[in-house]
Amino acid sequence: MSSQKNKIKSSDKEIPVLKREVLELTTLYEISQAIASSLDLSVILTEILSILSKRMGMEKGTVSLLDMETNELGINIAHDMNVSQIQRGKYKLGEGITGKVVAAGEPIIVPSVGDEPTFLDRTKSRGDLTDKNFAFICVPIKSDQRTIGALSVDRHFGEDLSFEEDLRLLTIISSVIAQAVKIHEMVEEEKEELVKETRKLRSELKKKYRPQNVVGESKKMTEVYSTIDLVSQSRATVLLRGESGTGKELVAKAIHYASSRAQKAFVKVACAALPETLLESELFGHEKGAFTGAIASKKGRFELAHEGTLFLDEIGDVSPLIQVKLLRVLQEREFERVGSSETTRVDVRIIAATHKDLEKEVREGRFREDLYYRLNVVPVFLPALRERKEDIPLLVNSFLEKSCIENEKKIKKIDDEVWEHIMNYPWPGNVREIQNAIERAVVLCKDDVLQKEHFPFELQDKIRDIDPLTLIDDGSKLSDIVNQVEERMIKSALNKTGGNKRKAAKDLGVTERILSYKISKLS
Repeated sequence: MSSQKNKIKSSDKEIPVLKREVLELTTLYEISQAIASSLDLSVILTEILSILSKRMGMEKGTVSLLDMETNELGINIAHDMNVSQIQRGKYKLGEGITGKVVAAGEPIIVPSVGDEPTFLDRTKSRGDLTDKNFAFICVPIKSDQRTIGALSVDRHFGEDLSFEEDLRLLTIISSVIAQAVKIHEMVEEEKEELVKETRKLRSELKKKYRPQNVVGESKKMTEVYSTIDLVSQSRATVLLRGESGTGKELVAKAIHYASSRAQKAFVKVACAALPETLLESELFGHEKGAFTGAIASKKGRFELAHEGTLFLDEIGDVSPLIQVKLLRVLQEREFERVGSSETTRVDVRIIAATHKDLEKEVREGRFREDLYYRLNVVPVFLPALRERKEDIPLLVNSFLEKSCIENEKKIKKIDDEVWEHIMNYPWPGNVREIQNAIERAVVLCKDDVLQKEHFPFELQDKIRDIDPLTLIDDGSKLSDIVNQVEERMIKSALNKTGGNKRKAAKDLGVTERILSYKISKLS
């Protein structure tokens, strides 16, 4: 380490000759003010380098921080350099003066950069070094006994120049920068925690306000919940599509009770259960004497659902005559009771449901096209249980808990062999069938474990006939077989853990993220 004393100069002006102590105190005071004025690290570092130039004549100041992932140094902030020069200032550990300072954790002073071959000047911001009379001082930035970067400055030759004093001052400032970096990291960590907490709270809120009695966490069911949330805030007519037993009535209730009509009536009509004449009376009401047996006037379901919601279940089974009358109500919001000429107006939100292919029904002339378009304003497709098998353990455990409470039973578990049957069975009746099967098993069970014999005989016969190898044809490709084996292992792990993805992932020896990705591909 060398020292020489001369008048302190910046690159373009002389600094007034003041006592060294006053200059340092002024510099440190202004730096402390800069740190207190902002939480933005780049703003703070820019101001520090500017103060060093203004007060101490230290030019071309840079702060280079170590990237912990790549183990490379890059200039984060620089004074009196343009963007391209800053971008060129990259060093590996041990490379150049800056790289050596960070690697060793010790400061380095280059008294004359023109005489130092290891001074790389990657930024190319100083021109021809052979004709330059300035020194280069670089000190490590340390945090918690770990070197995280370097602070460097150029020092032009002049009287009263003391490398020892400059080194001492820069070491103090580097510790201040280290604290600023640490605070910045803490703030960023807190921000990240807040973001995670916000996401968690939103997720919990979604679960909290998820439709009651609708069980499922698969991707397909999440899409259904999202649609429910959207349509419940509107007045639009909704058409629920899906196989029998997929929970269309539950979804209809979820839409109603999440809407502004929640305090009004939710009225259901099972369209397929009634003949045409009775269905007309049920929907629109009738007057006394309108037909044989009409001994008194009666309000129809449309009137009962006024300002509320009318759920038309199995709308695809109604007759052409009823279709015409329904179309009028949907268009005009008015109708006449059977046996009356007086028009009744109603404000009713319609939710219809069907398991039929209405598009096919329209093409074959069994369902009115204009009524189809009136009903199909917002279609919601409910997936069959075979399309969301990852939800089966959740459904089984939910129905098991409910049935145990209703029947005052204390069943602790389901036999592992039964779980295999449950997961392999196709469940053509969907959620309704699996609910009935669990309720029956709970009633028949005399101990605390559900066994295969507690399930319906037709279920036992079907699952007994399922041979896992039948799913693999002789012409199957290796990749297909691997995929099927992987699917079985995932289902088995989910069965054993009751649908707990974290435990299932641990059993399978993969991360929860990978398991979730594979489950999404299966669904």
